[in-house]
Amino acid sequence: MVRSPATKDDAHALFHSLRSAYSATPTNLKIIDLYVVFAVFTALIQVVYLAVVGSFPFNSFLSGVLSCVGTAVLAVCLRIQVNKENKEFKDLPPERAFADFVLCNLVLHLVIMNFLG
Repeated sequence: MVRSPATKDDAHALFHSLRSAYSATPTNLKIIDLYVVFAVFTALIQVVYLAVVGSFPFNSFLSGVLSCVGTAVLAVCLRIQVNKENKEFKDLPPERAFADFVLCNLVLHLVIMNFLG
């Protein structure tokens, strides 16, 4: 299968436009994005470990993966609330959004600790 030069140029133009648009993103949103990537990467490492080693303590595996995925989802919610371009949460101060994030993470991890037994 041979790619045409137009397809390669289109992909390069798309990558360049995404990179230039992301460079205008505020630093606090980039930090949250990095945290989300880290949480998803940690969940993927746990899934690979399950595939290679086995799933003897299955509750531990589920707790670890659900902890990572839940934390990533909560961080995405924080990113949506903190984003200044989002008009839905314009009246919500960033401190309140972060307090909600911390409280929800606390509840999530208390449930996960309870699931471990």
